[in-house]
Amino acid sequence: MDEIHILQLGNEDWNHQYTLPQGVSLDYVEDFGEGTENGKPEKTYDLLFLDRAPREEEFLPLHRAIRAHTLFVTEHVAITGQTEWFCRCKQAQHIRSADVQDFLLKEAKYYFPKPYGAKLNLKDVAIAQEFAGKVKWNGNYEVILEGEFGEEFRQAAFWRYNIFLEQGKAQDLWLEYSKDPTVSIFLEVTQFARGSISEVIAHWEFDETDLQQVIRLESTGTGSAFLSVSAKGNGKLSIVALHTRNSRGSHGYFLPGGERYVSHHREEAFCYFDPGDLKPPLCVYFSGYKTLQGFEGYHMMREMGCPFLLIAEPRLEGGGFYMGSIEYEYMYIKMIQKHMKELGFRSDQVIFSGLSMGTYGALYYGCDIRPHAILLGKPLASIGNVTANEKYSRPGGFPTSLDVLRYQCGALDKGAVKALNVRFWRKFKAADWGNTKFAISYMIEDDYDSDAYQMLISHIQSEGAQVYGKGLHGRHNDNTGGIVNWFLDQYATILAEDFGRGKK
Repeated sequence: MDEIHILQLGNEDWNHQYTLPQGVSLDYVEDFGEGTENGKPEKTYDLLFLDRAPREEEFLPLHRAIRAHTLFVTEHVAITGQTEWFCRCKQAQHIRSADVQDFLLKEAKYYFPKPYGAKLNLKDVAIAQEFAGKVKWNGNYEVILEGEFGEEFRQAAFWRYNIFLEQGKAQDLWLEYSKDPTVSIFLEVTQFARGSISEVIAHWEFDETDLQQVIRLESTGTGSAFLSVSAKGNGKLSIVALHTRNSRGSHGYFLPGGERYVSHHREEAFCYFDPGDLKPPLCVYFSGYKTLQGFEGYHMMREMGCPFLLIAEPRLEGGGFYMGSIEYEYMYIKMIQKHMKELGFRSDQVIFSGLSMGTYGALYYGCDIRPHAILLGKPLASIGNVTANEKYSRPGGFPTSLDVLRYQCGALDKGAVKALNVRFWRKFKAADWGNTKFAISYMIEDDYDSDAYQMLISHIQSEGAQVYGKGLHGRHNDNTGGIVNWFLDQYATILAEDFGRGKK
């Protein structure tokens, strides 16, 4: 992992007071100035410790240099005036001077600059030779084992390729699965010394009680780790996914402050909130198709300066269009309303946005929140049609759409296609869009959902709704750059004209 950079403001240099672990550097400054000609600091820091109150001229460059959820304030700082505003903007946390050394040695490692997360490929799951029951693969969604697993625990399935564990670094594991009550399982992790396939340096077993929480592996050595599921009993076991992520410890998911929500069916949803300057609007951005797990659009949204909320989901391969059970969908409404309430914003002080798969989330949950504006690039609305186009219009182009249709409707026939389309349009048509602006950039020859733009216009029947559109020639992925440029221009225009922010 990259080196972790700490900035410290205070009256004494902590380099002379505390011991820094390997891979962590600390810059002590007496006066934090602008740093460069364009007014931006020379580098972005992963942590800021305030051991004195910033001076007035330091707030702006500090605001630019520090991400939310990475500010720690000691008891030597009075939280008043502009300092109070700064602490709210950065979601500051308090730390006692007596606890600083312990934090540096044990917790600073979780503030690494680049997140990583992935779902291990379901195609790499192998079934143990000893299992004599039925095995069924449902696309890239799950593998189902049904039969007799034995009276004692024994290996049922394993992943052909190992994961890498590094000494001093933590890894999070989350297993998505379901099973009959008559089946018991545990997840087994065996780590080998680097360069060896026989020298075991660590071994873990996690039963079903352990698996109710994210598993955090704290490795004392460096080497690859073999992963397998053992089972006993008789019945059905569904292995859906095994997710592995660089751990933030207790400090969040993917980014410091990242929030995780999970349903009773072990399906996850994530969000990241940055309060910006605490002034309207709250810009909500739904991540698009993303096989590398994490949040999309962080730098783009942060540049706007206003509060923003990033939303992501890791289901299926690259995302499941934010649809699910009533419980699962309510998690998204809950996370959005939570941060609206924290800011004290109304729905007309919120903007929803997304690109491609993210447009579905923006539209779908826009029906519930009814924001001031919805900004879309390459909109997808009739997901049943997206799946149907996989056969003739886009063979092999987006196979995840087949998993989405089967998962949501239990089939791949024309009835399922129609049902998934109706699911969206019934909800969209029932919403009151009278106070909402739509800015939509779309591909004229889109091979995913060719009628999305025209269908949206025909279904927006509320008096007072405004729609701005721009079509570019090409298929869905032919001109992403042009789509994004128009998308950002519309964002800047709405922020300037409706919220007095001016173009960034």
